[in-house]
Amino acid sequence: MRNYVCGHRADTSEDFAELALGTPAELWLGVDGESDEERAARLDAARDILADPEYCTLPDDLIRLAARVVDENPDLFNVVPLPHPARRRTARRGVAA
Repeated sequence: MRNYVCGHRADTSEDFAELALGTPAELWLGVDGESDEERAARLDAARDILADPEYCTLPDDLIRLAARVVDENPDLFNVVPLPHPARRRTARRGVAA
């Protein structure tokens, strides 16, 4: 089975994210081992993209996308609260100065 998003083939979850964002996820997240110069160039490109009127709603779109993922996939965030250990109170002896 092949998956298509807006006429583009998406084979991996990274493909879906890139098609949803309109840009590669690495542009926003960075990559392991990137140099300071590469990071500065990546962030400069990201600023240029956010300045473009076509992408001015990208931050809001990302928040909506993240909220949809959380809503549609609650098992991804199946967090179980851990029990808090009972606090032991130590007896204080003596008089405060």
